[in-house]
Amino acid sequence: MIQASNVTLRLGKRALFEDVNIKFTEGNCYGLIGANGAGKSTFLKILTGQLEPSKGEVIITPGQRLSFLQQDHFKYDAYSVLDTVIMGNQRLYDIMKEKDAIYAKEDFTEEDGIKASELEAEFATLNGWEAESDAATLLNGLGIETDLHYKMMSELKGSEKVKVLLAQALFGNPDILLLDEPTNHLDLEAIRWLEEFLINFDNTVIVVSHDRYFLNKVCTHIADIDYAKIQLYAGNYDFWYESSQLMVKQMKEANKKKEEKIKELQEFIQRFSANASKSKQATSRKRALEKIELDEIRPSSRKYPYIDFRPAREIGNEVLTVTNLTKTIDGVKVLDNLSFIVGREDKIALVGANTLAITTLFKILTGEMEPDSGSFKWGITTSQAYFPKDNTKDFASELSIVDWLMPYSPEKDVTYVRGFMGRMLFAGEEGVKKVNVLSGGERVRVMLSKMMLMASNVLLMDEPTNHLDMESITALNNGLIKFPGVILFTSQDHQFIQTIANRIIEILPNGSMIDKVSTYDEYLDSDDMARKRQALSAVAEEEILLEDAEEE
Repeated sequence: MIQASNVTLRLGKRALFEDVNIKFTEGNCYGLIGANGAGKSTFLKILTGQLEPSKGEVIITPGQRLSFLQQDHFKYDAYSVLDTVIMGNQRLYDIMKEKDAIYAKEDFTEEDGIKASELEAEFATLNGWEAESDAATLLNGLGIETDLHYKMMSELKGSEKVKVLLAQALFGNPDILLLDEPTNHLDLEAIRWLEEFLINFDNTVIVVSHDRYFLNKVCTHIADIDYAKIQLYAGNYDFWYESSQLMVKQMKEANKKKEEKIKELQEFIQRFSANASKSKQATSRKRALEKIELDEIRPSSRKYPYIDFRPAREIGNEVLTVTNLTKTIDGVKVLDNLSFIVGREDKIALVGANTLAITTLFKILTGEMEPDSGSFKWGITTSQAYFPKDNTKDFASELSIVDWLMPYSPEKDVTYVRGFMGRMLFAGEEGVKKVNVLSGGERVRVMLSKMMLMASNVLLMDEPTNHLDMESITALNNGLIKFPGVILFTSQDHQFIQTIANRIIEILPNGSMIDKVSTYDEYLDSDDMARKRQALSAVAEEEILLEDAEEE
């Protein structure tokens, strides 16, 4: 059990938290949600002891071990991957090192023997003999292959480090587990593995995530941060959303009835207060009126942008034909003879562990990159708007947001563009910000604004949900569901794919593809696709082995 008792945190004059009292108990998974800036990550830091509250305290059941997901990806560069994971249980790791140091002594004394015996007993109690195999199991589950387990952390790629640090947090069955955005930079297979791990985890979990499907899958409770308070709801994210909306609706309806009663009493008092025969009744109604209190309904601090893509032209029957596209990058064939035809009603999710292949396909289709062979042809009625995964070069400018967007606006009018920006949460002085100082989330909203202004009938979107808060993801999700044109997109957000896509194209490790008209959930559950995916991956591995043999 972990509990916040009267926790207050002040940043200058602003109270980020005010007298927060909340208890997180064993066997439950709590999703910590709130608008950007509400203090989700800050509250986790208070719970872990990384940050001291201005007032109040955090209480943890004596003897329980707390583990949390480290955010510094370079902190363990001097350690091996396996050691980094085992350091999730720091006491166990310290015992291992102390034992090794004692046994390495040349002048091993009787005292050393006694100490080693004590350490061995504690080592066994902490399941030390299974430590390496347990760590390896976690790493393999998250997609870190065995050949990486003995490498140094400094040798790993950024996405691999994220998985190792997550394995570290999960290691050793901690009593309390705190995870801040654990699905960031994970591929879909790793996310599915983590979901199953947390569903079967028996202790206390507190997780911050922008992935609605993930929260629905793993959470038993939602802790909602709003107006410096934390309100606890039983159920998952969807249940919280319905419950919170219903609560506001019920309060409004109750207030409406109270307002009607107030009006009725006021009219009676006004009409009969001067009437001697009715004076007692008027006085009685005055007392009744004084007792009626309207419920305070504070609008949520959450802000939803208005995202609505409206194509200027209806799309024809011929949209896109891709024929035998092949591309090799740094000696690796990422696209191998891809062919497919896009129809006018297609909303295609491009999925697969090889995100480089998907980004490469987007770049070829938008003319940023040339294929090694093959071709593609857009229909004459199509117009394309592209959301790149890396937008750094797009915002390397001293222009203000208004000036940056103006070339894409059909109306060359500052007032029109400013009105548009207001709907995307860039009100007032926000519009004169330089684009080169924008945050990741702000850049995404500006890029989406550009795409809406372009009024294209084909949208190509490479990871558009990255850097967005839950409210913006929801708004974008709803906007794309309503979009009447064609979409080719990729995302790590399961619910985003499930609710938008009617066709799935998976690009496999060998550069080939699987193409199926279905929802995402249907695709994942289809046995024939699983068999085909395994077969194609096996062929790819066999080809690699043959190439290695030929080289030898």
